[in-house]
Amino acid sequence: MRILIVDDEENLLDQLRISFQRQRYIVETAVDGEEALDKIFNSEFDIIILDIMLPKQDGFSVLKEIRQAGINTPVIMLTARKSVDEKVKALDLGADDYLAKPFSLDELMARVRAVLRRSCEQKDAVIRVGNIQLNTATREVLVDGQAVELTMREFSILEFLMYNKNKAVSRFSLAEHVWGDAFDPFSMSNFIDVHIKNIRRKIGDVNGSVIRTIRGVGYMIKDDTK
Repeated sequence: MRILIVDDEENLLDQLRISFQRQRYIVETAVDGEEALDKIFNSEFDIIILDIMLPKQDGFSVLKEIRQAGINTPVIMLTARKSVDEKVKALDLGADDYLAKPFSLDELMARVRAVLRRSCEQKDAVIRVGNIQLNTATREVLVDGQAVELTMREFSILEFLMYNKNKAVSRFSLAEHVWGDAFDPFSMSNFIDVHIKNIRRKIGDVNGSVIRTIRGVGYMIKDDTK
């Protein structure tokens, strides 16, 4: 699962990032509303944890803007004030849940799991391209009905390509999706190519006809049935 955490309290942001990474989430962070919007409009997330009190653009305006743009990613709002009016406003703008600071990390984790469960129930968790079937809820991949074992990062790369089928996806976008803020383009530049090679081998894409290399850009999964 890929999560964006938006908060301008650096200590809290670091604590949440480390805690969610330990739970095998792929974590990205932002410290103000403008940075959050840049990341939301340029990447896909499974859930967003969004503080209300933010520099440059507050959480309410961020939430309003993404909902108006048709982005339905689940959002949990955080605030330092226990105000009923704020809770009502957050929910009216399209927040999925609301949590007042200070909060228990265990409670936040539980709320994230609950929101993700509801989200999975509301949408088809299965993505299909040709003979490949990927279940985002169970993290199972089938090729011609047979299970294929992928590592966590291989799954994330294949999932992102399948979400963006018939679109060229840059190596940098793939790397950002999989490694988030931890990606170093200087020391990790060939990581994506190595993972793509392994995925092709596992799904039987010997000639690169499914995951196609787009010269000078990155990769694309071609769905000829669309």
